[in-house]
Amino acid sequence: MAAKFSTVDNIIQVFDATEVIEKLKESTNMRQKKENHVGMYSSVLGGITLDSALMVIPMDDHMVHRGHGVFDTTRIVNGYLYEVDKHIERFLQSASQAKINISPFPHATIKNILLQLVAASLCKNGSLRFYLSSGPGNFLLSPSGCPTPTFYAVVIQEDYPPCKEGVKVITSTVPMKQPLFATSKNVNYLPNVLSKMLAEEKGAYASVWVDDEGFVAEGSNLNVSFVSKVGELLLPCFDKILSGITARKLLELAPKLVVQNVLKSVKVKNITVAEAKNAAEMMYLGSNLPVLPIIMWDDKPIGDGNVGKITMALSDLLYEDMVSGPERIPVQYAK
Repeated sequence: MAAKFSTVDNIIQVFDATEVIEKLKESTNMRQKKENHVGMYSSVLGGITLDSALMVIPMDDHMVHRGHGVFDTTRIVNGYLYEVDKHIERFLQSASQAKINISPFPHATIKNILLQLVAASLCKNGSLRFYLSSGPGNFLLSPSGCPTPTFYAVVIQEDYPPCKEGVKVITSTVPMKQPLFATSKNVNYLPNVLSKMLAEEKGAYASVWVDDEGFVAEGSNLNVSFVSKVGELLLPCFDKILSGITARKLLELAPKLVVQNVLKSVKVKNITVAEAKNAAEMMYLGSNLPVLPIIMWDDKPIGDGNVGKITMALSDLLYEDMVSGPERIPVQYAK
């Protein structure tokens, strides 16, 4: 039985291990979840759980109380992992920038864990998010007392159809991250959260950051791209923002539309706000989209205010690569 302690207002119970698990399951069942978490790997456990109530991490993990961790996300499309090697490479680079010891989790080990996790989850379509933390050990600022880094991964089962409806955005007034933090994919997302919340408060989908030199940077957690009125595909430089895997893939695929005379050219350059707002088309880019049309910025239409044909052509290119491109790895599900 749970022990009870009296307080002025109520009685707080002390649960044993069995009761904690029961409470976790009750809480999980009560939550209204849009996302279906169907599998998690934890290096703390040294294995996989398929019970969403048990997909937890230690409170003394420095990723929890100090934000000392990195993450990345890749897509599961029709039973294949899409561009997982590129995401792992960026993930390990982010970890190195964050001074987290990556030696226990080399590329091949991470890839093996991810493939086995997705196979165990039986998920055929969704996203795979993975984290590396400096680890549990204490509640101090320095992780020097943490014996080993920890690796976590979770499978989120969900269909991500191509986005065909346009959204509205605003210019963020929340200060953007400094390049040291913006160019790595770390868990310090408070500026991103506040930027997204600000947009929602104003009836917009998300925000767009502008850097201190007046150039367009990125969205709350997405890259942005533009099609100029003369047919140029324009992406902001990556020196102050995250180098998006989807954005890089778009740069690789978009020249196909140049050959077809749909686009005039493809460029990465510094883009002023005036130039951006004068574009014919605008879009967000991200792993779970892959392209989201933007039709209005700060209450002013982009182009004619409708979803652009070139935007949809770019979306089709990326989606086709997701379902049939060469950078897909099949998951070996149990038969």
